[in-house]
Amino acid sequence: MRPELAARLGENVPRYTSYPTAPHFHPGVDAAVYRGWLEALEDGDEISLYLHIPYCDRLCWFCACHTKQTRHYEPVTTYLRSLYAEIATVAGLVSGKAFVRAIHFGGGSPTMLKPEDMVALGAFLRDSFDFVPDTKISVEIDPNDMDGAHLDALAEIGMTRASLGVQDFDPKVQKAINREQSFLQTKAVVDGVRSRGVGSVNLDLLYGLPHQNRESVCSTVAQALALEPDRMALFGYAHVPWFKKHQTMIDDAWLPGPAERFAQSQLAARAIMDEGYEAIGLDHFAKPGDALAVAACTGTLHRNFQGYTEDRCQTLIGLGPSSISHFRQGYVQNMPSTGEYGRMVADGGLAAMRGIVLSDDDRVRGWIIERLMCDFAFSAIDLVESFGKAGQRLLLQASSIAIHGPARLLELQGDSFVVPAESRPFVRSIAVKFDRYFESGTARHSVAV
Repeated sequence: MRPELAARLGENVPRYTSYPTAPHFHPGVDAAVYRGWLEALEDGDEISLYLHIPYCDRLCWFCACHTKQTRHYEPVTTYLRSLYAEIATVAGLVSGKAFVRAIHFGGGSPTMLKPEDMVALGAFLRDSFDFVPDTKISVEIDPNDMDGAHLDALAEIGMTRASLGVQDFDPKVQKAINREQSFLQTKAVVDGVRSRGVGSVNLDLLYGLPHQNRESVCSTVAQALALEPDRMALFGYAHVPWFKKHQTMIDDAWLPGPAERFAQSQLAARAIMDEGYEAIGLDHFAKPGDALAVAACTGTLHRNFQGYTEDRCQTLIGLGPSSISHFRQGYVQNMPSTGEYGRMVADGGLAAMRGIVLSDDDRVRGWIIERLMCDFAFSAIDLVESFGKAGQRLLLQASSIAIHGPARLLELQGDSFVVPAESRPFVRSIAVKFDRYFESGTARHSVAV
């Protein structure tokens, strides 16, 4: 690796699941603005839904999600009543004109729900919204939650993709992150969802965890590949103890350094691709013919708060505390506190508490950043044709980076700006150069690789 690239291993930059990124949201976009955006959806619009379940029965030390541990089910029952109220309000504003194309259950642990509650929630969604005939339903699964009844419930709600958190199979690593989960447990869930007709399985792996080394990461990858998933995601552990206090349970001395993290990521990626998987963007992999791989090949890959997606809906509605919605007009985020969220959605209210309205400049920069993150390239012609003078201004900035950048992070090839292969692991560090908010922000971010 060239020295100027090696120096970027420890850079702290956003993950760019949105632009502008969430730290730049502000209270000026509130429930009234959110309601107006919902009402402004047009007849025939297709939408995606994200449902956040903000509870776990065990808190993993590595997790940076908005969730809390509970050993009792009563808080979950109380929360579900609030979630039903929000669903009813939102559906009342969009039903009859917007159609649900995709649903994603995340958390927290969606599979912490009792089977009967998961079935009831799925039925309530179908009763409340208009679904297209082939709506895609994906669920994040903690294998420790699963038994036959839970598997049956997920099949009953029409789950089409199961996404299993693996992280690492090494017992020492699992103990350090408070996530003990055997290979046989994981295999049983994969076999269980497939036997119930679920056509797509995704596995999430992490590198950069405490006590991980290259050998242990490769061992985990080999075991994961033995399950023949349709997709795999390989994320770098984001150590942000200033943001998530429970991460202080992980001793910094246990963590691999920047160069070791990079080596782990590259060895794991190569092992996955050697088995015939296609690399998708920065950290996803899919079998050839998978919808994600097709989207990557055809330039229709997108990125949202769940990572890379083939979902083309321009509207994503987040339901539940901390959930973020994306509209043509901008972004809006719900109140993270479950108690305050419940009070806000009672009696037909909405829980939006901050967001951002997209300017013309935001749209063009967001387009460039998304294309860099998805395709490692963007077309100068498409930029100008899509955004006119605003695109021309950014074209000059891209040209300056390509011509004057000492690290050769971006090259002009024909009419396209392209990230060279050796610089692709650092694409977040390239995207940040188009981020107008970054230098003036005070948010702290995870390392680039």
